[in-house]
Amino acid sequence: MSEAFLQRAVALATENVNSGQGGPFAALIVKDGKIVAEGVNRVTSANDATAHAEIEAIRQACRILGNFQLSGCDLYASCEPCPMCLGAIYWARLDRVFYAATAADAAAAGFDDAFICDELRRAPDARRLHITQLSHPDALRPFQVWLSSFSKKPY
Repeated sequence: MSEAFLQRAVALATENVNSGQGGPFAALIVKDGKIVAEGVNRVTSANDATAHAEIEAIRQACRILGNFQLSGCDLYASCEPCPMCLGAIYWARLDRVFYAATAADAAAAGFDDAFICDELRRAPDARRLHITQLSHPDALRPFQVWLSSFSKKPY
Protein backbone atom coordinates (compact mmCIF):
# COMPACT_ATOMS: atom_id res chain seq x y z
CA MET A 1 0.00 0.00 0.00
CA SER A 2 1.26 3.46 -0.89
CA GLU A 3 0.19 6.60 0.95
CA ALA A 4 1.20 8.59 -2.15
CA PHE A 5 -1.46 6.87 -4.25
CA LEU A 6 -4.12 7.50 -1.62
CA GLN A 7 -3.03 11.13 -1.38
CA ARG A 8 -3.31 11.44 -5.17
CA ALA A 9 -6.88 10.09 -5.05
CA VAL A 10 -7.86 12.56 -2.33
CA ALA A 11 -6.23 15.44 -4.24
CA LEU A 12 -8.04 14.48 -7.47
CA ALA A 13 -11.37 14.33 -5.64
CA THR A 14 -10.78 17.80 -4.20
CA GLU A 15 -9.75 19.15 -7.62
CA ASN A 16 -12.90 17.63 -9.14
CA VAL A 17 -15.09 19.58 -6.74
CA ASN A 18 -13.11 22.79 -7.24
CA SER A 19 -13.41 22.46 -11.03
CA GLY A 20 -17.18 22.03 -10.82
CA GLN A 21 -16.98 18.85 -12.91
CA GLY A 22 -18.50 16.44 -10.42
CA GLY A 23 -18.68 15.03 -6.93
CA PRO A 24 -15.94 14.63 -4.32
CA PHE A 25 -14.70 11.25 -5.47
CA ALA A 26 -11.63 9.98 -7.32
CA ALA A 27 -9.93 6.64 -7.90
CA LEU A 28 -6.67 5.31 -9.31
CA ILE A 29 -5.74 1.95 -10.77
CA VAL A 30 -2.17 0.97 -9.92
CA LYS A 31 -0.15 -1.87 -11.44
CA ASP A 32 3.44 -2.71 -10.56
CA GLY A 33 3.78 0.45 -8.49
CA LYS A 34 2.65 2.78 -11.31
CA ILE A 35 -0.61 4.61 -11.91
CA VAL A 36 -2.30 3.08 -14.95
CA ALA A 37 -5.53 5.08 -14.86
CA GLU A 38 -7.33 7.79 -12.93
CA GLY A 39 -11.00 8.51 -12.66
CA VAL A 40 -13.11 11.20 -11.07
CA ASN A 41 -16.82 11.42 -10.46
CA ARG A 42 -18.54 12.75 -13.60
CA VAL A 43 -22.14 11.91 -12.76
CA THR A 44 -23.46 15.46 -13.10
CA SER A 45 -21.14 16.72 -15.84
CA ALA A 46 -21.74 13.67 -18.05
CA ASN A 47 -25.38 13.16 -17.04
CA ASP A 48 -24.45 9.54 -16.39
CA ALA A 49 -25.50 7.85 -13.16
CA THR A 50 -22.74 5.26 -13.66
CA ALA A 51 -19.90 7.77 -14.07
CA HIS A 52 -18.50 7.14 -10.61
CA ALA A 53 -14.76 7.59 -10.12
CA GLU A 54 -14.07 3.88 -9.69
CA ILE A 55 -16.02 2.97 -12.83
CA GLU A 56 -14.25 5.69 -14.83
CA ALA A 57 -10.84 4.47 -13.63
CA ILE A 58 -11.69 0.82 -14.36
CA ARG A 59 -12.89 1.67 -17.88
CA GLN A 60 -9.74 3.65 -18.62
CA ALA A 61 -7.43 0.97 -17.17
CA CYS A 62 -9.15 -1.76 -19.21
CA ARG A 63 -8.64 0.28 -22.40
CA ILE A 64 -5.01 1.05 -21.60
CA LEU A 65 -4.13 -2.51 -20.56
CA GLY A 66 -6.20 -4.08 -23.33
CA ASN A 67 -8.02 -6.42 -21.00
CA PHE A 68 -11.38 -6.51 -19.24
CA GLN A 69 -9.77 -8.13 -16.20
CA LEU A 70 -7.44 -6.11 -14.00
CA SER A 71 -5.78 -8.90 -12.05
CA GLY A 72 -2.49 -7.68 -10.62
CA CYS A 73 -3.90 -4.19 -10.12
CA ASP A 74 -4.96 -2.29 -7.03
CA LEU A 75 -7.55 0.46 -6.73
CA TYR A 76 -7.02 3.51 -4.55
CA ALA A 77 -10.14 5.57 -3.86
CA SER A 78 -10.79 8.79 -2.05
CA CYS A 79 -13.84 7.13 -0.46
CA GLU A 80 -15.17 3.67 0.28
CA PRO A 81 -16.73 2.29 -2.93
CA CYS A 82 -20.51 2.25 -3.27
CA PRO A 83 -22.34 -1.02 -4.05
CA MET A 84 -22.28 -0.38 -7.83
CA CYS A 85 -18.56 0.34 -7.82
CA LEU A 86 -17.86 -2.63 -5.58
CA GLY A 87 -19.65 -4.85 -8.09
CA ALA A 88 -17.51 -3.42 -10.90
CA ILE A 89 -14.37 -3.96 -8.82
CA TYR A 90 -15.25 -7.62 -8.36
CA TRP A 91 -16.06 -8.05 -12.07
CA ALA A 92 -12.77 -6.40 -13.04
CA ARG A 93 -10.91 -8.84 -10.75
CA LEU A 94 -8.83 -6.15 -9.01
CA ASP A 95 -6.52 -7.56 -6.35
CA ARG A 96 -6.98 -5.01 -3.58
CA VAL A 97 -8.84 -1.82 -2.72
CA PHE A 98 -7.59 0.97 -0.47
CA TYR A 99 -9.76 3.95 0.46
CA ALA A 100 -9.61 7.08 2.60
CA ALA A 101 -13.06 8.30 3.70
CA THR A 102 -15.80 5.89 4.76
CA ALA A 103 -19.35 5.43 3.49
CA ALA A 104 -20.52 7.15 6.69
CA ASP A 105 -18.32 10.14 5.84
CA ALA A 106 -19.90 10.28 2.38
CA ALA A 107 -23.38 10.00 3.88
CA ALA A 108 -22.66 12.96 6.16
CA ALA A 109 -21.87 14.98 3.01
CA GLY A 110 -25.14 13.95 1.33
CA PHE A 111 -23.96 10.83 -0.55
CA ASP A 112 -25.79 8.11 1.34
CA ASP A 113 -25.98 4.72 -0.38
CA ALA A 114 -27.21 2.81 2.69
CA PHE A 115 -30.65 2.46 1.09
CA ILE A 116 -29.09 0.41 -1.73
CA CYS A 117 -27.37 -1.92 0.72
CA ASP A 118 -30.66 -2.26 2.62
CA GLU A 119 -32.54 -3.06 -0.60
CA LEU A 120 -30.02 -5.73 -1.62
CA ARG A 121 -30.60 -7.53 1.68
CA ARG A 122 -34.34 -7.78 0.97
CA ALA A 123 -36.00 -10.50 -1.05
CA PRO A 124 -36.61 -9.29 -4.63
CA ASP A 125 -40.37 -9.12 -4.13
CA ALA A 126 -39.91 -6.94 -1.00
CA ARG A 127 -37.80 -4.26 -2.69
CA ARG A 128 -39.07 -0.75 -3.45
CA LEU A 129 -38.07 -1.08 -7.11
CA HIS A 130 -40.59 -3.27 -8.90
CA ILE A 131 -38.64 -5.91 -10.85
CA THR A 132 -40.55 -8.62 -12.68
CA GLN A 133 -39.36 -11.57 -14.70
CA LEU A 134 -41.45 -11.99 -17.83
CA SER A 135 -41.73 -15.34 -19.52
CA HIS A 136 -40.26 -15.44 -23.03
CA PRO A 137 -39.85 -18.57 -25.18
CA ASP A 138 -36.33 -17.57 -26.26
CA ALA A 139 -35.09 -16.35 -22.88
CA LEU A 140 -32.30 -18.95 -22.73
CA ARG A 141 -31.30 -18.64 -26.38
CA PRO A 142 -28.47 -16.11 -25.83
CA PHE A 143 -26.92 -18.43 -23.23
CA GLN A 144 -27.26 -21.46 -25.48
CA VAL A 145 -25.51 -19.61 -28.31
CA TRP A 146 -22.82 -18.44 -25.88
CA LEU A 147 -22.19 -21.97 -24.61
CA SER A 148 -21.81 -23.33 -28.14
CA SER A 149 -19.70 -20.43 -29.44
CA PHE A 150 -16.10 -21.17 -30.35
CA SER A 151 -15.17 -17.48 -30.44
CA LYS A 152 -16.25 -16.58 -26.89
CA LYS A 153 -13.76 -15.15 -24.46
CA PRO A 154 -14.78 -16.53 -21.05
CA TYR A 155 -14.81 -14.36 -18.00
